Amino acid sequence: MNQNLVLGIDYGTDSVRSILVDASNGSEISSAVFFYPRWKKGLYCEPGLNQFRQHPLDYVEGLEATIKECIQKAGPEAAANVRAISIDTTGSTPVAVDSSGTPLALLPEFAENPNAMFVLWKDHTSVKEAGEINNHATKFDINYLQFVGGIYSSEWFWAKLLHILRIDEKVREACSSWVEHCDWIPFLLTGGNESSQIKRGICAAGHKALWAEEFKGLPPDEFFSSLDPLLACFTEKLFTSVYTSSEQAGHLSEEWAEKLGLSTDITVGIGAFDAHMGAVGGQIEPYHLSKVMGTSTCDMLVAPSAEVDGVLVGGICGQVPGSVIPGMMGMEAGQSAFGDTYAWFRKILAWPLENLLSQSNVIDGETASRLTEEINHKIISELSIQAAKIPLSENDELAIDWLNGRRTPDANQLLKGALFGLNLGTDAPRIFRALAEATCFGAKRIVDRFNEQGVPVKGLIGLGGVAKKSSFIMQMMADVMNMPIKIHRSEQTCAAGAAMFAATVAGLYPTVEDAMENMGQGFEAEYHPDKERVGVYANRYRKFIMLSDDIENHIMEKNGKTYTNESV
Repeated sequence: MNQNLVLGIDYGTDSVRSILVDASNGSEISSAVFFYPRWKKGLYCEPGLNQFRQHPLDYVEGLEATIKECIQKAGPEAAANVRAISIDTTGSTPVAVDSSGTPLALLPEFAENPNAMFVLWKDHTSVKEAGEINNHATKFDINYLQFVGGIYSSEWFWAKLLHILRIDEKVREACSSWVEHCDWIPFLLTGGNESSQIKRGICAAGHKALWAEEFKGLPPDEFFSSLDPLLACFTEKLFTSVYTSSEQAGHLSEEWAEKLGLSTDITVGIGAFDAHMGAVGGQIEPYHLSKVMGTSTCDMLVAPSAEVDGVLVGGICGQVPGSVIPGMMGMEAGQSAFGDTYAWFRKILAWPLENLLSQSNVIDGETASRLTEEINHKIISELSIQAAKIPLSENDELAIDWLNGRRTPDANQLLKGALFGLNLGTDAPRIFRALAEATCFGAKRIVDRFNEQGVPVKGLIGLGGVAKKSSFIMQMMADVMNMPIKIHRSEQTCAAGAAMFAATVAGLYPTVEDAMENMGQGFEAEYHPDKERVGVYANRYRKFIMLSDDIENHIMEKNGKTYTNESV
């Protein structure tokens, strides 16, 4: 049997997923998931401080385990037929590396130091540094933030780097470079041994690190050194060249080939962020907003570069040529909490189960544990069923979706979520419905921003766990947007997108568009607006805007500062 097989590797927030795919038609041969053991235990994280770190061993162990499992499930002939591997990851999730390109946490002296680990996308410990960058950028004739929506976020590359350099002298002294997760995994697989050899993808470089063709690369050293001397000459430790994900990072190293039972002839592609490859896996179309809906959302839009030449959309997460599909402008937006909002509420409701059931004199410990797991699994689905039964009214409870700050439009991680209109008749399904509605309203604000600033959103594509699992939320999304939303069939659109890029870098398809056309799995459902509900949601959306503006003004006045142009 002589197949052309490719591996797509998707690093999410909680786990890494690998799929082995037939490149001729995109059919999934096998798949495997590895949940990060250290992350699952909550190690190295302090949620109250918005500190979320991940140990590189979680990534390395997961990479080996899932690829081996995929090959084992596919049968003895599969290994010989693998042609390429491509990777996507969360982002911005950077790490400090030494001169060999090794993350510092893999060295004995830094093994338990959170500052030497990957700083996860949702880590907001660098809010102060992001505010300083925004204020500092106003002092230059060139607007170095123009291609990232005009506002720099604490979720991104430079803010996180500056924060780590400031708070940890030992990490600062050992740090030879600062590398995104999506750039480090291909470097690892290809056997790189010098940090200067790491090939950086245009996706992470453009959307998070301020790289732009118009600047002839990164902003000049003066921009960073005048912000803080700790950043002096740091650009020299980084990169000048960038690559699209349709290009090769190299070939599988002898070490990893032996470890995985694969060939060194296998091509490894340049990495990118999960939402960008997920948009490809979900068969993105020009001017259609591709919404990867997981713990957060990442919303991707592509347009022919010539058609949006000179258009700068303010308050989004960047617009970078080739970051999604080579030859097209890739525009990114998103919400800092989407599925995380529902998970937060589930955790609140499950508090008695987690804390009291084990103390019960009625049932034994094993039964208590199994009961807790069972009920936890059912909470969101049952809430959705009950919330859908509640008649919609303009005067229902209302929520604001900023439980993890706001990503777009206009990044501000100081903002907080809120609930309004509570009374003694407010129950769990009503609160859940308000939270779901708030996430849909937050999504509408993103669509409004694109439309207002000259990039029309002509359609919606839903990808990811929430889109697949919750018809309640997807119908609400269609009603709030007053626009149909179609749901992609693939269970793993990010990994599928990585597989499409792998097929491209292997030379099995001339372009990623060709790979997308031949390997795409199509759509399984489409939700259309309920005309009777559209008008009610429009009125509630106006209240949402008014209340969210009031909350933002209150929070910023309380801090005595403006996030976008002063240090916070």
